[in-house]
Amino acid sequence: MSLHLDWCSHEAAKYAVEHWHYSKTIPANKSNYIGVWEDDKYIGVVIFGLGASPSLGKPYGLENFEFLELTRVALNKHKTPVSKIVAIAIKMVRLHNPGIRILISFADPFYGHNGAIYQAMNWIFTGMTNDAEMWKLPNGDLIDPRRYNGHGHNKPAPVPSGAILIKTPGKYRYLYPLDDEMRKQIEPLRKPYPKRGRGETDNAPQSNEATGGASPTRPLSIKAD
Repeated sequence: MSLHLDWCSHEAAKYAVEHWHYSKTIPANKSNYIGVWEDDKYIGVVIFGLGASPSLGKPYGLENFEFLELTRVALNKHKTPVSKIVAIAIKMVRLHNPGIRILISFADPFYGHNGAIYQAMNWIFTGMTNDAEMWKLPNGDLIDPRRYNGHGHNKPAPVPSGAILIKTPGKYRYLYPLDDEMRKQIEPLRKPYPKRGRGETDNAPQSNEATGGASPTRPLSIKAD
């Protein structure tokens, strides 16, 4: 089995998220898309970007260009441990963004995710975010309210008929320092890891493990240098 990671197009990243990630939505902010192939078959994407808020780095004294959020790990069935895939993706994104000092990510217990891959990679767990609100559609899908307030869009989208606003629990916050000084700064924030969600393993994070459907052809590669 061969593993290959390379920069991929927005189109390929969108396909992976819509087919293999529980959110079904790709972040609107500017992002770094890293495609994943096993035996030359496209199996998904790892996405780093500015994330939900440009102020995520403020608690650590960082400017916007000094941090990235790991926003999506969307994979079809695969053999490689996800921690290995993400570790390679981190090396690539560091080369492409030399100014970053920390990575931030969240695991959503609402979907049974407590952060198995982050724990496997020794990310620093610092606690939970505040409770949030989501629009629940008549078909049961949950949609981030920012989709309907214009965040990342030119105009707000209309709230679907029949949608109701519900409370959802906070998310688990994980940090990954990229230099020694940043590690010294945030290591004191470390808390004991939360117990992994039922059935959550290093090999199946943030993915609905969907099957079926034709994968996109491999996008044009962009050399990471």
